[in-house]
Amino acid sequence: MNLNNFIKIRSLFASIRQFLINSDPRFKLSLIGFIVGITSGLAAIGLNFSLKFFHHFLLRFEGDIWVILFPVIGLVATVVLLKYVIKDFDGHGLPEVIHSISLKGGNIKLRSSFSKLLGSLITISSGGSAGPEAPVVVSGAAIGSNFVRFFKADEKIKIAVSGSGAAAAIAAIFNAPIAGIIFTMEVIIGEWAPIYMLPVAIASVTGTEISRLLNGNQIPFTQNLNAVSIYDIVATIGLSVVCALVSILFIKTLRNTSKFLDKFFKSALFKALIGGLLVGLLSFNVPSIRGEGYAFVQQLISGEFSAGIGFIFLIVILKICATSLTLGAGGAGGVFAPALVIGSASGFLFYSILRYFFPELPLNNYALFALVGMSGVISGTLNAPLTGMFLIIEITNGYDAILPLLLVAFLTTTLVKIVEKHSIYHYELITKGFLHRPRTDGRILADIKPLELLEQDLITVEPEMLLRDMIPTIKKSKRNYFPVVDSKNDQFYGMVYFNDLKEFIFNKEMLNSILVEEVMHSDLTTISLADSLLDIQNKFEMTKSWSLPVVESGTFKGLISKATMLDLYRKELRVQTDK
Repeated sequence: MNLNNFIKIRSLFASIRQFLINSDPRFKLSLIGFIVGITSGLAAIGLNFSLKFFHHFLLRFEGDIWVILFPVIGLVATVVLLKYVIKDFDGHGLPEVIHSISLKGGNIKLRSSFSKLLGSLITISSGGSAGPEAPVVVSGAAIGSNFVRFFKADEKIKIAVSGSGAAAAIAAIFNAPIAGIIFTMEVIIGEWAPIYMLPVAIASVTGTEISRLLNGNQIPFTQNLNAVSIYDIVATIGLSVVCALVSILFIKTLRNTSKFLDKFFKSALFKALIGGLLVGLLSFNVPSIRGEGYAFVQQLISGEFSAGIGFIFLIVILKICATSLTLGAGGAGGVFAPALVIGSASGFLFYSILRYFFPELPLNNYALFALVGMSGVISGTLNAPLTGMFLIIEITNGYDAILPLLLVAFLTTTLVKIVEKHSIYHYELITKGFLHRPRTDGRILADIKPLELLEQDLITVEPEMLLRDMIPTIKKSKRNYFPVVDSKNDQFYGMVYFNDLKEFIFNKEMLNSILVEEVMHSDLTTISLADSLLDIQNKFEMTKSWSLPVVESGTFKGLISKATMLDLYRKELRVQTDK
């Protein structure tokens, strides 16, 4: 290619880019949603095919004692890859996406578009208990976040596009476009605003069609439901209690296992080694708990599983333990697939117990209860009843079971929230103060930077200054308070308030004998530009002050007033509600 052709192509590329930057926002969102849907769909399909390939490869070693070491090798390799090579080591990653949308304006680092995919491929292929959905969601969101930079988009569009990548990923991996949209709006973005719905819907449909084009229009799990009766619906009320208990157990085990491993094993590699070894031992005689577990779910709802009540109960407990160990020890993956396994097994277990004690009850077959159990545990674990309901409907074609699915999804979520206020994904962010949903006080304040509020039109005074020397300063100042600062080293000592000077200002003797440092307030609460607006707001409430000095390393930087903060709050509220 000669230089002239190169210049023409570059000029054409720049013109297209400029056209897109200046185009109508709806057209821009639609186009970006379509492109992100394609790329995220391809990422999901690529991971799925890779997992199937390695699964068939490792089947030849089934029953060999060395299979115990496979999860060890997988977890150690995952930690080495993510922590030391790619340097993107922060759990299963979905909290990172939610955090980026909550506080970072939808910005996600580029390496997340492939790091979690590689990590989950190694973790799950080697027998670790985790799901591929969360890594694919992270990848899709990262692809969208980085692609949109090409368009110089504002924060709203960045958030919408990050959510679009997540929707396309879920839709592609499950062949479930509605579930992809609902999961994104309910869990990832947390707001059903029209500006987000357009690209999310386009990306979800596009991701689904990419999946169908390359993988066929297949329902992941086939079943044969009978007509749902009133007895089934009443029985599923009891199942919702079981699903709530299992969801709480899953959430607490996952959280506490991670804390336990972090406490006793400081080395990430040693933690991966111990966790992998325990997973290998647990799964050696119960291979159903390895990997994502989709084959087990299909066996259960199609009637190919014939083990007794004791064994199915063992699978529920061991799957919870294996997943907690895998993710707690540094494995890459999510809780979607494990929740499907745990939920289907819980539903099957509940049905088996009912049949044992009440054989005369005219109940539906095991498939209904396995389906409803999946919906319950997904809903309870993720605190997302709509996701739990529609995901199961789409991946099983279980539209005939919509009434019990609806009932159990919302009942389970309600019961779980009595004990666990936050989902697996949100708990970590909330405890760190990293989760602020759209249009809440926390989110609005989080979008305001302390530097925007800084007032610097104050006139400082010296601590050794006589009060009489302050008179010209008082006349010149538009403020009623004066920072006391040492001009030699810029050290901040306190504040002098005009109201405190009233008793001296008409007394010449006092004006000529009292120093500034004698009337200043030195026990002040100060704030820093590194503080969040929520912290600053709390300090205002605690001190009952209308203004607070900003001090960095002992140096006075300015003042922040509550009036200025409330004014910017109102402006930001108008911006966020204009959608």
